[in-house]
Amino acid sequence: MDLFDAIKNRRTTNTAFADRKVSEEHIELLIRMASHSPSHFNSQPWRFIIVDDEKIIRDIAKIAGDSMTALMDDGRFWKQYRKYFRFSEEEMEQSKDGIHIDHLPVFLKPFAKSIFSEAGGKVISRFKVSRILGNDEEKLVATSPILFAITLKKDEYKKEELSGFYSVISLGAVIQTLWLVTTAIDMGMQFISTPGEIPAQWKALSDMLEVDENYELVVVFRMGYVDKNIKRPVIDWKSSQRKSPGELAFRNKFGKKI
Repeated sequence: MDLFDAIKNRRTTNTAFADRKVSEEHIELLIRMASHSPSHFNSQPWRFIIVDDEKIIRDIAKIAGDSMTALMDDGRFWKQYRKYFRFSEEEMEQSKDGIHIDHLPVFLKPFAKSIFSEAGGKVISRFKVSRILGNDEEKLVATSPILFAITLKKDEYKKEELSGFYSVISLGAVIQTLWLVTTAIDMGMQFISTPGEIPAQWKALSDMLEVDENYELVVVFRMGYVDKNIKRPVIDWKSSQRKSPGELAFRNKFGKKI
């Protein structure tokens, strides 16, 4: 695939993956391409863990699903992310950012704005939305052929120092490389982000992967081959809009049109 096409076609995969193992050739390709990502002083502060053991994946899936449910129930998710929710094409067209929550069970659609709000706790409880989202999260992770975990060296990933900033820049380069490579070979990927919002759950996940004490687990993705015929999750969203170059970039000084 042409590089520019891969950049434009890159998407987060919200659905399940095809029921097909990821080939050793593609696993090696992902690792090899990620290893070519830039890093400060060529420090290469990352180490990767490829998880294909079905039991470990199921155990991580349980942590992810429980984390999603907990985040929904205690309101943290809504408080932090409500500003990104859109409920119509018109809203998306106006803002050109955020996520359009366009896929809901029929009985939930009239209550969408109430559910996805800081004050939506009672509605969430009444319709068991947190459990729906938690179950979907667990199923998506549990049926993923592989998980791709990235750790950073602690002596580089010092959050209050410049080395920590540089290692995060390098991490971003690795992630973009992985996203472009998966796009080019008809694979998809998605953050498994919910455990990272609950320290105890993230530690449990890290312990499960037996991360070396000199490294810190920073991100985990689920990966697999894309199947366009697979149904979307019960509650789902899309985020294809992008702001124009004129809105995103300035020339010489902030605010000056490009």
